Amino acid sequence: MAKTSLINREAKRRAMVEKFAARRAELLATVNNQKLDDETRYEARVKLQQLPRNASPVRLRNRCAITGRSRGVFKKFGLSRIKLREYAMRGEVPGMVKASW
Repeated sequence: MAKTSLINREAKRRAMVEKFAARRAELLATVNNQKLDDETRYEARVKLQQLPRNASPVRLRNRCAITGRSRGVFKKFGLSRIKLREYAMRGEVPGMVKASW
């Protein structure tokens, strides 16, 4: 089980990314628009850099929905490898069977 503080920190980051997503996309579009003059693009870059650091989606980390574990998380299920195996062995994951050959 991950520390509660780490789980809460990740939740705050997700909320901040969602909050600033529209503004960030708008500024990135301005920065990447080659038709605009350099001064306008530079101002957009400066505004982009002034956004909070945690507003960047790069800083997000996938975590297990149950335990909060940060490593070995399957995106498709949102579970860590350990919990996924537990649920699969109990037959709670539809379509997943133990491999045998």
